[in-house]
Amino acid sequence: MTTQRWRWIPNALTLLRILLIVPFAMALLEAEYRIALAVFMVAAISDGVDGFLARQFGWHSRFGAIADPLADKALLITAYLMLTVTGVLPDWLFMVVLGRDLVIVGGALMYHYFIGSYDMQPSLMGKFNTLVQILVVLAVVILLAGLPMVSWVMPVGIYLVAVCAIASGLHYVIVWAGRAWRLKQD
Repeated sequence: MTTQRWRWIPNALTLLRILLIVPFAMALLEAEYRIALAVFMVAAISDGVDGFLARQFGWHSRFGAIADPLADKALLITAYLMLTVTGVLPDWLFMVVLGRDLVIVGGALMYHYFIGSYDMQPSLMGKFNTLVQILVVLAVVILLAGLPMVSWVMPVGIYLVAVCAIASGLHYVIVWAGRAWRLKQD
C-alpha cells in the first residue's frame, strides 16, 4: 500500500486551521479564553502535524505552499485583532503587527511587478518574529484564562512583539531592496 493515497492530509489540516479561525475569534471576542486556548492549541498541533507529514513523506503541494503560511498568518492576525478589539492589547501593537505584514506583502508585489520573480522564503528573523508572536498570544491567552502564568508576560510581551515586528520588517525591506537594486544595476 502506497502512502501517496494519504497525501491530501496536510492540505486538509491546513483547511482545518483556516476553519478554526472563526471559533477562535468568537471565543476571544466573548472572553471565553479557555475555549480560545483549546482552539489555538488544536490549530498549533495541526500545523505541526501537517508540516511533519509534508516533510516526512514528500506530500508537498502548490496549495499547501501557499495556504499553510496564509493560514498561520490569518490565525495570528485574528488573535492580535481580537485581543485589540476587546481592549486586552493596545491599538498601536496591532497596527505594528499588521503594518509589518502589509509592508512585506506590498514589497513582494512591487518586486514581482517591477523587478522579476522571487522566491519569498522566510528569513531567520522573520521566523523568530512569528515564534515571538505565537508565544506572546499563547502566554496572554493562558493568563486571561486564569491559568498559571507570570504577570509580567503582558507588558514584556507587548514590547517584545513590537520590537521583533519592526526589526524583522526592516530586515525584509533592506534585504529585498538590496536585491532589487543589485538586479537593476546588472
